[in-house]
Amino acid sequence: MPPMEEEEEAAATPTPLPKKRGRPRKDKPKEEREREETPAEKMREKRQPHHASTVDEKYMQWKSLVPVLYDWLANHNLLWPSLSCRSLVDLEAVKSDISFQLVNSEGRLCEGAAQSGLLNLLVRLKCSLVGFVFKLVISWIYSLWGPQLEQGKFKNRQRLYLSEQTDGSVPNTLVIANCEVVKSRVAAAEHVAEFNEEARSPFVKKYKTIIHPGEVNRIRELPQNNNIVATHTDCPEVFIWDVEAQPNRHAVLGAADSRPDLVLTGHQENAEFALAMCPTEPLVLSGGRDKSVVLWSIQDHVSTLTTDAATKPAGSSGSVIKSADNSSIGPRGIFQGHEDTVEDVQFCPSSAQEFCSVGDDSCLILWDARVGLNPTVKVEKAHNADLHCVDWNPHDSNLILTGYSLRPLIFLVLTELWDMKYFVCGILLNVDQNGLWSADQSVRMFDRRNLISNGVGSPIHKFEGHKAAVLCVQWSPDRPSVFGSSAEDGLLNIWDYEKVGESREHGGRIPHSPPGLFFQHAGHRDKVVDFHWNAADPWTIVSVSDDCDTSGGGGTLQIWRMSDLIYRPEEEVVAELEKFKSHVIECTSKS
Repeated sequence: MPPMEEEEEAAATPTPLPKKRGRPRKDKPKEEREREETPAEKMREKRQPHHASTVDEKYMQWKSLVPVLYDWLANHNLLWPSLSCRSLVDLEAVKSDISFQLVNSEGRLCEGAAQSGLLNLLVRLKCSLVGFVFKLVISWIYSLWGPQLEQGKFKNRQRLYLSEQTDGSVPNTLVIANCEVVKSRVAAAEHVAEFNEEARSPFVKKYKTIIHPGEVNRIRELPQNNNIVATHTDCPEVFIWDVEAQPNRHAVLGAADSRPDLVLTGHQENAEFALAMCPTEPLVLSGGRDKSVVLWSIQDHVSTLTTDAATKPAGSSGSVIKSADNSSIGPRGIFQGHEDTVEDVQFCPSSAQEFCSVGDDSCLILWDARVGLNPTVKVEKAHNADLHCVDWNPHDSNLILTGYSLRPLIFLVLTELWDMKYFVCGILLNVDQNGLWSADQSVRMFDRRNLISNGVGSPIHKFEGHKAAVLCVQWSPDRPSVFGSSAEDGLLNIWDYEKVGESREHGGRIPHSPPGLFFQHAGHRDKVVDFHWNAADPWTIVSVSDDCDTSGGGGTLQIWRMSDLIYRPEEEVVAELEKFKSHVIECTSKS
């Protein structure tokens, strides 16, 4: 569209409010849309803007590099979008019945030997002479790692929580799935990238479906018992579910909602996204449109392992919820201090009584329930925009991450063109160094020891690597200095703040890359609405994207682990590669 037409269209139509958190449109799933489309509509879809072709081109470039960059990856197509995902470990490890085998991308076993992250790199280097020689010697390298699978274990079975956010033709659901996560240095490199984007992964199996009262915006599990889950939807209440006690439901039109085991009340308006569970005690934290942060304890509603067998579902483990007489509870405290919607909350990992919150008022607030209902520290301008997400470092309780999106400002411009005057309505964003209008999206890291109430927040680091709203940030459980961030630009960035000061001369980072960024997951073709680090499998991440804008419906779930050659110390990687140097040189000279 020419610039003048864009200006006229903007003047003729009111500017819509910015979408929050990548909330998807209520489109029908892809299968139904394909059945209903006429040939003319399909032809129009083929003539989509250049943006679609660019997304596909970048995606194919990424896919070609998957065996080089990843130790393992599973791609699972979702019929309906999911705004939240959580990976848990409460299932026993699965042992291989065959001691000498590999796992391919379709979940089948094939003969071979275990590979290291090095082989994932070597097997895909096809475009150079050295790469060709590497392929010739791969069979020799196999013999060095073959015995690794004689231990019998090659993958773990784990629990996965996600949701189905429908258009109303079928109920919204909370989905409990079992997934098989291939262990490190096991997956065959030649099979890692061989997946169909439109297919469901054999590594992900639906275990149980709960019909949820409303769309599921957020899922959080109770660390003391992963079978107990809290969910947020578009209502003031928080729902608590004992997933093992809940019956498996068939989600069909007209089916009644499943009944929560417990309902937490206290919000006066909808609480849609801000939700957290305490890592040390059975406490729940929530924030909402009423500008409040609400704290509950479910301690009185949780039984111990000595619960009467008659009231405990068969096959369940840990504690269960007593919901017969107490279907709802009120809050322990309602904390007031925000001036706009609370978008995210998080407990301090070392204290059950301390927590933090961020909101659309650009404030980062620290609370301590022991000293009252007022903020202990309120940073008025942690960002110059809406704050979408926050996370507290589990290794260092002084470090806090925040992610934000620049709030569009409506402005009125009086222009003169061809001796005529026009009022033009537009969106005011930041101006970059080239004089172009752009949105400056970033993740900031704060040290709470430096925070001052009623002041402007001064982050110790600012990480700029996204081109759209940052929707989720989370610290890695594996390394204290590493964290991830996902955004509406379809990227999931992995950062290491210890790498910020490394010089380019010493290979600390790629030229022109943002300081601290050392890996970028580009496997999603639309906004990455949520991700979660796997605490049991180091460097393994589950991420989910809402693909409504690119494919007209559905989403993508990916479980992936980057190659260890990327994050291991450089000295270790070089030492491993040196083992093959003489053999590669010999083969190269012969060729």
